[in-house]
Amino acid sequence: MNVLIVYAHPEPQSFNGALKDLAVSELTKLGHQIKVSDLYAMNFKAVADGGDFQQRQDERFLKYAVEQKHAVKTESFSRDIEEEQEKLVWADFVIFQFPIWWYSMPAILKGWFDRVYASGFIYTRENRYDSGGLKGRKAMLSVTTGTPKGAYMPNGMDGDIHEKILYHINHGMLYFSGMQPVEPFISWTPSHDEEERKMYLEAYKQRLHSLSEQPIISYHPKAHYDENHQLKKEYQ
Repeated sequence: MNVLIVYAHPEPQSFNGALKDLAVSELTKLGHQIKVSDLYAMNFKAVADGGDFQQRQDERFLKYAVEQKHAVKTESFSRDIEEEQEKLVWADFVIFQFPIWWYSMPAILKGWFDRVYASGFIYTRENRYDSGGLKGRKAMLSVTTGTPKGAYMPNGMDGDIHEKILYHINHGMLYFSGMQPVEPFISWTPSHDEEERKMYLEAYKQRLHSLSEQPIISYHPKAHYDENHQLKKEYQ
C-alpha cells in the first residue's frame, strides 16, 4: 500500500517519534511505499487565512470555504496545501501519530485539517461521509495519553476515549472525508515506564504487520438519515 504518516510532535526523541520511526521502518520492510508529513519539522502553518490561496475569488472579504472551492477549480492553493492534498490522493492508508493534548490533537495538526481538508476537495454538500472525497482509503489514529487507561473508560474521569475524545476525529474528520477509520492504537501513559514503552512498541509492530486487516469502526452511511439529518427509525 501507499501509506502516509501525518506526525505531530515537537520532539523527535519523544515516544510519538519512536512510534513514527517504527512505522516507517517496519512498513518499508514489508514493501509498502511510505511518505511522512512531519508537521513540526516542516514548520507547517496551522492558521487558515487568505494567504492559503494564490488567487482569490473575492479580495475584499474572505469566505474561507468559498475560496477553497475556487482554489480547487483553479488549482490555486498555496504550495504547502497542494503538497499535502497530493499526498492524500496518493495514499491508500493514512496514519495520524500524535499525543492527546487537551482532549484533542495538537494545534498544528488541527490546522492541517483546517487547511488541507478543503471544501470542494474533501467534501461538498452532497458528497461527505461515505461519499466523501477520500472514499476508498483507510485511516488509523495512533495516540499517546498522559493519564491512565482507567480515566478514559466509560465511567472514567476523562470520559470514554472512543465516544467522547476520539469520536470527533474518527467520525467528524476521517469518516466525514470518506475514509474508513480503523480501531486506534493507544499507548497509555508511555512516559511513566520503560518496560511499558517496550511493550507498546512491540504491540505496535504487530499492528503494523496486519494493517490491512484491522477492524473498521462502523458508522451509519448518509442514506440512514432523513432530511432533518436524523437517524431513521429503522436504523435506531
